[in-house]
Amino acid sequence: MEFRNIATFLRVAATGNFSKAAEQLGYSQSTVTIQMQQLEKELGTQLFERIGKQVNLTEQGEAFIFHANEIMRVTNTAKTFASDDDVPTGIIRIGSVESLCTAILPELLLQFHRICPQVETIIRTAKTEELIDMVKCNDIDLFFTLDQMVYGSEWVRAVQQEEDIVFVTSSSHSFTDGEKIDLQRIIKEPFILTEKGGSYRYELERLLSAQEMEIRPVLEIGNTETIIHLLEEGMGVSFLPLFSVEKAIKQGKLSRIQTDIPTIKMCSQLIYHKNKWVTSQMQTFITIVQEFYKRK
Repeated sequence: MEFRNIATFLRVAATGNFSKAAEQLGYSQSTVTIQMQQLEKELGTQLFERIGKQVNLTEQGEAFIFHANEIMRVTNTAKTFASDDDVPTGIIRIGSVESLCTAILPELLLQFHRICPQVETIIRTAKTEELIDMVKCNDIDLFFTLDQMVYGSEWVRAVQQEEDIVFVTSSSHSFTDGEKIDLQRIIKEPFILTEKGGSYRYELERLLSAQEMEIRPVLEIGNTETIIHLLEEGMGVSFLPLFSVEKAIKQGKLSRIQTDIPTIKMCSQLIYHKNKWVTSQMQTFITIVQEFYKRK
Protein backbone atom coordinates (compact mmCIF):
# COMPACT_ATOMS: atom_id res chain seq x y z
CA MET A 1 0.00 0.00 0.00
CA GLU A 2 1.62 3.27 -1.13
CA PHE A 3 1.55 6.29 1.16
CA ARG A 4 0.98 8.64 -1.77
CA ASN A 5 -2.26 6.80 -2.56
CA ILE A 6 -3.41 7.30 1.02
CA ALA A 7 -2.52 11.00 0.91
CA THR A 8 -4.44 11.32 -2.35
CA PHE A 9 -7.43 9.53 -0.81
CA LEU A 10 -7.55 12.04 2.04
CA ARG A 11 -7.36 14.95 -0.41
CA VAL A 12 -10.20 13.54 -2.54
CA ALA A 13 -12.24 12.90 0.62
CA ALA A 14 -11.71 16.52 1.74
CA THR A 15 -12.52 18.13 -1.61
CA GLY A 16 -15.16 15.64 -2.81
CA ASN A 17 -13.73 16.07 -6.29
CA PHE A 18 -11.06 14.17 -8.23
CA SER A 19 -10.09 17.13 -10.43
CA LYS A 20 -9.71 19.53 -7.46
CA ALA A 21 -7.61 16.96 -5.60
CA ALA A 22 -5.45 16.45 -8.70
CA GLU A 23 -4.94 20.21 -9.09
CA GLN A 24 -3.95 20.67 -5.45
CA LEU A 25 -1.55 17.71 -5.55
CA GLY A 26 -0.03 18.59 -8.91
CA TYR A 27 -1.24 15.37 -10.55
CA SER A 28 -3.32 14.75 -13.62
CA GLN A 29 -6.90 13.64 -12.96
CA SER A 30 -6.16 10.27 -14.56
CA THR A 31 -3.32 9.74 -12.04
CA VAL A 32 -5.67 10.36 -9.13
CA THR A 33 -8.23 7.98 -10.64
CA ILE A 34 -5.59 5.25 -11.05
CA GLN A 35 -4.31 5.77 -7.49
CA MET A 36 -7.82 5.41 -6.07
CA GLN A 37 -8.45 2.30 -8.14
CA GLN A 38 -5.20 0.81 -6.83
CA LEU A 39 -6.15 1.63 -3.24
CA GLU A 40 -9.63 0.15 -3.62
CA LYS A 41 -8.13 -3.01 -5.12
CA GLU A 42 -5.64 -3.34 -2.25
CA LEU A 43 -8.37 -2.84 0.35
CA GLY A 44 -10.85 -5.03 -1.46
CA THR A 45 -13.66 -2.50 -1.13
CA GLN A 46 -15.16 0.51 -2.88
CA LEU A 47 -14.22 3.82 -1.26
CA PHE A 48 -16.10 6.22 -3.53
CA GLU A 49 -19.39 6.36 -5.39
CA ARG A 50 -18.95 8.14 -8.71
CA ILE A 51 -22.23 9.47 -10.08
CA GLY A 52 -21.55 11.84 -12.96
CA LYS A 53 -19.05 14.44 -11.74
CA GLN A 54 -20.09 13.97 -8.12
CA VAL A 55 -17.82 11.88 -5.87
CA ASN A 56 -19.14 10.68 -2.51
CA LEU A 57 -17.54 8.46 0.09
CA THR A 58 -19.11 5.07 0.61
CA GLU A 59 -19.69 3.79 4.13
CA GLN A 60 -16.38 1.92 3.87
CA GLY A 61 -14.71 5.08 2.58
CA GLU A 62 -15.93 7.04 5.60
CA ALA A 63 -14.60 4.31 7.88
CA PHE A 64 -11.22 4.27 6.14
CA ILE A 65 -10.61 7.99 6.81
CA PHE A 66 -9.68 7.22 10.42
CA HIS A 67 -7.17 4.57 9.37
CA ALA A 68 -5.74 6.78 6.61
CA ASN A 69 -5.16 9.62 9.06
CA GLU A 70 -3.53 7.24 11.53
CA ILE A 71 -1.22 5.88 8.81
CA MET A 72 -0.17 9.41 7.83
CA ARG A 73 0.35 10.40 11.48
CA VAL A 74 2.52 7.37 12.22
CA THR A 75 4.44 7.87 8.97
CA ASN A 76 5.19 11.48 9.84
CA THR A 77 6.31 10.47 13.33
CA ALA A 78 8.63 7.84 11.86
CA LYS A 79 10.16 10.40 9.50
CA THR A 80 10.98 12.79 12.33
CA PHE A 81 11.78 10.48 15.27
CA ALA A 82 15.53 10.81 14.82
CA SER A 83 15.56 14.59 14.46
CA ASP A 84 17.56 16.67 16.92
CA ASP A 85 14.52 18.21 18.58
CA ASP A 86 10.74 18.00 18.82
CA VAL A 87 10.07 21.48 17.41
CA PRO A 88 7.41 21.23 14.65
CA THR A 89 8.33 22.29 11.15
CA GLY A 90 6.31 22.78 7.98
CA ILE A 91 3.37 25.07 7.25
CA ILE A 92 0.10 25.96 8.95
CA ARG A 93 -2.64 27.77 6.99
CA ILE A 94 -5.27 29.59 9.02
CA GLY A 95 -8.34 31.37 7.68
CA SER A 96 -10.06 34.00 9.80
CA VAL A 97 -12.59 36.82 9.70
CA GLU A 98 -11.34 40.41 9.97
CA SER A 99 -12.55 41.11 13.54
CA LEU A 100 -10.69 38.12 15.00
CA CYS A 101 -7.60 38.87 12.90
CA THR A 102 -7.46 42.37 14.36
CA ALA A 103 -8.33 41.80 18.01
CA ILE A 104 -7.39 38.25 19.00
CA LEU A 105 -5.22 36.51 16.41
CA PRO A 106 -2.02 38.61 16.95
CA GLU A 107 -1.66 37.43 20.57
CA LEU A 108 -2.28 33.81 19.54
CA LEU A 109 0.24 34.01 16.70
CA LEU A 110 2.94 35.47 18.95
CA GLN A 111 2.54 32.58 21.36
CA PHE A 112 2.45 30.07 18.50
CA HIS A 113 5.66 31.50 17.00
CA ARG A 114 7.45 31.21 20.35
CA ILE A 115 6.55 27.50 20.51
CA CYS A 116 6.91 26.74 16.78
CA PRO A 117 9.55 29.18 15.43
CA GLN A 118 10.31 26.94 12.43
CA VAL A 119 6.73 26.71 11.19
CA GLU A 120 5.68 28.96 8.30
CA THR A 121 2.29 30.52 9.12
CA ILE A 122 -0.06 31.67 6.37
CA ILE A 123 -3.16 33.74 7.24
CA ARG A 124 -6.11 34.23 4.90
CA THR A 125 -8.98 36.61 5.72
CA ALA A 126 -12.48 36.17 4.31
CA LYS A 127 -16.13 35.80 5.27
CA THR A 128 -17.31 32.60 6.93
CA GLU A 129 -18.85 31.15 3.75
CA GLU A 130 -15.60 31.67 1.86
CA LEU A 131 -13.55 30.14 4.68
CA ILE A 132 -15.76 27.05 4.63
CA ASP A 133 -15.11 26.66 0.91
CA MET A 134 -11.37 27.08 1.49
CA VAL A 135 -11.35 24.28 4.07
CA LYS A 136 -13.35 21.99 1.80
CA CYS A 137 -10.81 22.61 -0.99
CA ASN A 138 -7.91 22.14 1.46
CA ASP A 139 -6.68 25.68 0.80
CA ILE A 140 -6.49 26.24 4.58
CA ASP A 141 -6.06 23.85 7.51
CA LEU A 142 -8.19 25.63 10.13
CA PHE A 143 -10.73 28.42 10.11
CA PHE A 144 -11.34 30.83 12.96
CA THR A 145 -14.64 32.62 12.60
CA LEU A 146 -17.17 34.78 14.40
CA ASP A 147 -20.68 33.87 13.31
CA GLN A 148 -23.72 31.83 14.17
CA MET A 149 -22.87 28.22 15.03
CA VAL A 150 -21.42 26.34 12.08
CA TYR A 151 -23.14 22.95 11.93
CA GLY A 152 -22.48 19.86 9.85
CA SER A 153 -21.22 16.32 10.33
CA GLU A 154 -18.08 17.15 8.32
CA TRP A 155 -16.76 19.66 10.90
CA VAL A 156 -14.71 19.29 14.07
CA ARG A 157 -15.24 22.30 16.33
CA ALA A 158 -12.09 22.61 18.47
CA VAL A 159 -13.17 25.88 20.16
CA GLN A 160 -16.44 27.71 20.64
CA GLN A 161 -16.97 30.86 22.71
CA GLU A 162 -20.08 33.02 22.96
CA GLU A 163 -19.42 36.71 22.20
CA ASP A 164 -21.48 39.88 22.74
CA ILE A 165 -21.98 42.23 19.78
CA VAL A 166 -22.58 45.78 21.01
CA PHE A 167 -23.32 49.35 19.97
CA VAL A 168 -20.30 51.54 20.66
CA THR A 169 -19.26 55.18 20.23
CA SER A 170 -16.81 57.79 21.49
CA SER A 171 -16.79 58.17 25.28
CA SER A 172 -17.64 61.85 24.79
CA HIS A 173 -20.94 61.07 23.05
CA SER A 174 -24.18 61.96 24.87
CA PHE A 175 -25.35 58.33 24.57
CA THR A 176 -22.77 57.18 27.10
CA ASP A 177 -24.32 58.52 30.31
CA GLY A 178 -25.69 55.08 31.29
CA GLU A 179 -29.24 55.68 30.10
CA LYS A 180 -30.81 52.98 27.93
CA ILE A 181 -31.19 54.40 24.44
CA ASP A 182 -34.09 53.51 22.18
CA LEU A 183 -32.99 51.67 19.03
CA GLN A 184 -34.82 54.19 16.85
CA ARG A 185 -32.63 56.98 18.26
CA ILE A 186 -29.42 54.99 17.82
CA ILE A 187 -29.92 54.28 14.12
CA LYS A 188 -30.42 57.98 13.38
CA GLU A 189 -26.76 58.55 14.31
CA PRO A 190 -24.00 58.51 11.63
CA PHE A 191 -23.14 54.81 11.44
CA ILE A 192 -19.85 53.18 10.47
CA LEU A 193 -20.43 49.53 9.58
CA THR A 194 -18.50 46.57 8.31
CA GLU A 195 -19.13 45.46 4.74
CA LYS A 196 -22.58 44.24 3.79
CA GLY A 197 -22.93 40.49 4.24
CA GLY A 198 -20.63 40.33 7.27
CA SER A 199 -21.94 38.12 10.04
CA TYR A 200 -22.78 40.66 12.76
CA ARG A 201 -23.88 43.33 10.31
CA TYR A 202 -26.30 40.78 8.89
CA GLU A 203 -27.65 40.11 12.40
CA LEU A 204 -28.14 43.85 12.98
CA GLU A 205 -30.01 44.26 9.69
CA ARG A 206 -32.17 41.23 10.49
CA LEU A 207 -33.05 42.72 13.88
CA LEU A 208 -33.93 46.07 12.33
CA SER A 209 -35.95 44.46 9.57
CA ALA A 210 -38.07 42.60 12.15
CA GLN A 211 -38.96 46.01 13.61
CA GLU A 212 -39.46 47.59 10.17
CA MET A 213 -36.38 49.77 10.58
CA GLU A 214 -33.49 50.42 8.22
CA ILE A 215 -29.97 51.72 8.67
CA ARG A 216 -27.99 53.74 6.13
CA PRO A 217 -24.30 53.91 7.10
CA VAL A 218 -22.14 56.92 6.30
CA LEU A 219 -19.19 54.57 5.85
CA GLU A 220 -18.71 50.88 5.09
CA ILE A 221 -15.29 49.32 5.61
CA GLY A 222 -14.07 45.80 6.31
CA ASN A 223 -11.25 46.76 8.68
CA THR A 224 -12.47 46.90 12.30
CA GLU A 225 -9.29 48.63 13.46
CA THR A 226 -10.07 51.55 11.16
CA ILE A 227 -13.64 51.71 12.46
CA ILE A 228 -12.40 51.82 16.05
CA HIS A 229 -9.95 54.61 15.25
CA LEU A 230 -12.69 56.70 13.62
CA LEU A 231 -15.01 56.14 16.58
CA GLU A 232 -12.27 57.30 18.95
CA GLU A 233 -12.04 60.49 16.88
CA GLY A 234 -15.77 61.08 17.42
CA MET A 235 -17.10 59.88 14.07
CA GLY A 236 -20.47 58.36 14.82
CA VAL A 237 -21.59 54.98 16.12
CA SER A 238 -20.85 51.37 15.23
CA PHE A 239 -21.92 47.79 16.01
CA LEU A 240 -18.94 45.59 16.85
CA PRO A 241 -17.89 42.54 18.86
CA LEU A 242 -17.25 43.50 22.46
CA PHE A 243 -13.84 41.78 22.44
CA SER A 244 -12.67 44.08 19.63
CA VAL A 245 -13.42 47.29 21.59
CA GLU A 246 -12.73 46.18 25.18
CA LYS A 247 -9.25 47.73 25.23
CA ALA A 248 -10.51 51.12 23.99
CA ILE A 249 -13.37 51.02 26.50
CA LYS A 250 -10.94 50.32 29.38
CA GLN A 251 -8.76 53.19 28.18
CA GLY A 252 -11.78 55.52 28.28
CA LYS A 253 -11.67 56.20 24.53
CA LEU A 254 -14.90 54.39 23.69
CA SER A 255 -18.09 53.54 25.53
CA ARG A 256 -20.72 50.89 25.06
CA ILE A 257 -24.21 52.22 24.36
CA GLN A 258 -26.84 50.68 26.60
CA THR A 259 -29.95 49.81 24.59
CA ASP A 260 -33.54 48.69 25.17
CA ILE A 261 -33.03 45.45 23.19
CA PRO A 262 -31.44 42.12 24.19
CA THR A 263 -27.72 41.85 23.46
CA ILE A 264 -26.99 40.08 20.18
CA LYS A 265 -24.66 37.14 20.68
CA MET A 266 -22.51 35.24 18.20
CA CYS A 267 -19.89 32.53 18.53
CA SER A 268 -16.13 32.48 18.00
CA GLN A 269 -15.28 29.07 16.56
CA LEU A 270 -12.07 27.29 15.56
CA ILE A 271 -12.96 24.53 13.10
CA TYR A 272 -11.33 21.99 10.81
CA HIS A 273 -12.60 19.30 8.46
CA LYS A 274 -13.10 15.85 9.99
CA ASN A 275 -11.10 14.34 7.12
CA LYS A 276 -8.13 16.58 7.81
CA TRP A 277 -4.95 15.00 9.05
CA VAL A 278 -4.12 17.06 12.15
CA THR A 279 -0.43 17.93 12.07
CA SER A 280 1.59 18.69 15.19
CA GLN A 281 1.58 22.41 14.36
CA MET A 282 -2.21 22.36 13.94
CA GLN A 283 -2.60 20.67 17.31
CA THR A 284 -0.28 23.20 18.93
CA PHE A 285 -2.31 26.12 17.58
CA ILE A 286 -5.57 24.49 18.65
CA THR A 287 -4.23 24.04 22.19
CA ILE A 288 -3.10 27.69 22.32
CA VAL A 289 -6.57 28.90 21.31
CA GLN A 290 -8.27 26.58 23.80
CA GLU A 291 -6.07 27.84 26.63
CA PHE A 292 -6.66 31.45 25.60
CA TYR A 293 -10.43 31.09 25.95
CA LYS A 294 -10.13 29.22 29.24
CA ARG A 295 -8.37 32.30 30.65
CA LYS A 296 -11.06 34.73 29.44
